[in-house]
Amino acid sequence: MLQKIDFLPGFNKQVTPTGAEGQWTGGENVRFRYNTPEKIGGWSQLGDNNLTGVARAQHHVINQTSINFSIIGTNRILYAYTGGIFYDIHPIKTDFGALTNALASTNSSAILTITLSTTAGMTAGDILLLENVTIPTGSGYSASDFDDKTFMITEVVDATSVTITMGSAASATATDGDCSVKWYYPVGPAEQLGAYGWGISQFGGTVSGAKTTTLNGALGNDAYGTGGSGTSITLTSVVGFPTSGTNYIQVGTEEISYTGVSGSDLTGITRNARGTTRAAHSDGATVTDTSDYSGWGSASTNTDKVLDPGLWVIDSFGQNVIALIVNGPCFEWNSNLSNATATRATVISGAPTASRTMLVSTPDRHLVLFGTETTVGDTSTQDDMFVRWSNREDINTWTITSTNTSGSQRLADGSRIMGAKLGRNAVYVWTDTSLFTMRFVGVPFVFAFEQVGTNCGLIGLNAAVEVDGAAYWMSNNGFFKYTGKLESLKCLVEDYVFDNINESSNQLISAGINNLFGEIIWFYCTSNSNNVDRAVTYNYLDSTLERGIWTTNESALFARTTWMDSSVFNKPYATSYDPDTNTSYDVVGNTDGITTYFKQETGTDQIVGDTTTAVTSNIESGDYDISMTKEGGATFQGDGEFLMKIRRFLPDFISQTGDTQITLNLRDYPNSSQASSSLGPFTISSSTTKVDTRARARAVSLKIANTSTSQDWKLGTFRVDVQPDGRR
Repeated sequence: MLQKIDFLPGFNKQVTPTGAEGQWTGGENVRFRYNTPEKIGGWSQLGDNNLTGVARAQHHVINQTSINFSIIGTNRILYAYTGGIFYDIHPIKTDFGALTNALASTNSSAILTITLSTTAGMTAGDILLLENVTIPTGSGYSASDFDDKTFMITEVVDATSVTITMGSAASATATDGDCSVKWYYPVGPAEQLGAYGWGISQFGGTVSGAKTTTLNGALGNDAYGTGGSGTSITLTSVVGFPTSGTNYIQVGTEEISYTGVSGSDLTGITRNARGTTRAAHSDGATVTDTSDYSGWGSASTNTDKVLDPGLWVIDSFGQNVIALIVNGPCFEWNSNLSNATATRATVISGAPTASRTMLVSTPDRHLVLFGTETTVGDTSTQDDMFVRWSNREDINTWTITSTNTSGSQRLADGSRIMGAKLGRNAVYVWTDTSLFTMRFVGVPFVFAFEQVGTNCGLIGLNAAVEVDGAAYWMSNNGFFKYTGKLESLKCLVEDYVFDNINESSNQLISAGINNLFGEIIWFYCTSNSNNVDRAVTYNYLDSTLERGIWTTNESALFARTTWMDSSVFNKPYATSYDPDTNTSYDVVGNTDGITTYFKQETGTDQIVGDTTTAVTSNIESGDYDISMTKEGGATFQGDGEFLMKIRRFLPDFISQTGDTQITLNLRDYPNSSQASSSLGPFTISSSTTKVDTRARARAVSLKIANTSTSQDWKLGTFRVDVQPDGRR
């Protein structure tokens, strides 16, 4: 007889499939709306270009002439997006001016050397802007190779020279190239990795008398050895280098492992070893034996020191954009200027020069810096628990006097401020252990601070959101909510998330709101990844105190590094990162991957340029078993005693576009492997009325999926025709 199968909304991953009768146990690219599952919406690329590096912050603003801007900060460049075009508005750290005979080429090499007055503070990966270039004689390059392009530093060679990598090799050796050079403010690395060497063990992690030599041939930014092929690196000399076991060398800032020595070659190499970033290295570059370095190249065994990635925090001060490089200076960009997209952000005069995060308070409009300097302008005084704010309506005045509202406060509970969010009636400030509120009370105190939560610290800078007067966040030990009282959110996917999260990449966690569907999404890295590869979603509209509605997503297509809710723009905008592709539109020699900008909740598929990719989705239930009724029928209230015969099912979708695939997964015992019914999976169209199955098992679970483009579905009430079929 036909039986309706009812399911509770949300996933339950805290029990076995056999124990999850009447519940959903998992899926991908699905959500719950009005307590029933459906496929999530598609997304399409914004703009025609890919950005350099990984986006870590996004902010939307409307200027006085009603032009909408999205400000995107990657770990290399600050962009303004409007009208389908990306504009580079990154601030300049140093303008070296016009340089004579500063650009040198080498025949048959793509490496160009730039001679500067100093390279102090520069590292591989920093961005340089070259202008007014005179091409090195005979090099074969043209003005188009440099016009409107920036360049990533390949290697800092010495105190006055760096190298960059062109898209093609030069046809002559020449040293007479002229150019003007501007150095972008460095932001930081794309990933968050363990700190190696410096300050972890002995000073620098080095050993005295480490063996050095030079490369005999160039290394490209690839997985290969000398000359861009094979797995061997040729050195000028291998005397003194270890010859057995797995050993390491350092070239520039890259660590490379090798397993043997043959002639002058190191064999069995592996590039970008021990968490370092692969780069190109020129012929003659210094090679150091780092096999015995203490603490270099591997996470320390006696500390948890982790280096922060390159991060931004972005907010608005009216129509002006305020952008902070995390643990660096704060910048301002005026969206109202007639030539705004041709104008770069500039350092805020008089402001602290090193802070962990910031926001603009409302309605009082103070610029507030958290984890900032106790002495303005002295980075050595940065205190991770210190809060400082500017004068009201004045972001350039930070000196505290009796005639202004500038001020400061040090928080007491925790070791560092992790993040801050503007709430309806207060600013929420999280440390690594606690939650504080910061309320504007006027002079003489300006702000009042109150600790409102303990053992509930924020896991990462961007892991909190505020919506409808409530703050939601991810902590190291669960999910929390604050609405005037602290609540721990019931989460039936908690073990699934926290048993496989990369705790060292906590600053890469990014939370976003999708108010179109009442969702909060946390994007995070799993334990085997240094890049975002998973998401967990909480439905704050339909959840109850008794049962929270949670879903998870392992789809690589849906991994997002930033997410901005619909408000200035009519849909959520989000960024996706590809670390293995370096074809950004604006930086030559990029080795930091690319970011693609997406408009979410559009259509059914992913659209990138002219390519359409199916957003495949699925959802699977726990196991159902049966018991026999007095009348000899069956009911889905069983204990597994009886086998069941499943004769047919009646599909029911509230809405359906294209085909949907339904699978009946069968098993006889809890520890048995699942197997699809012999006639399944079944393809269901909008006109399918019933499906004959001929399936037999002690337990059955239901899986619904779509597998191709232009498909969409929302489940209704599912009916299955079952009858008892014996006990064995």
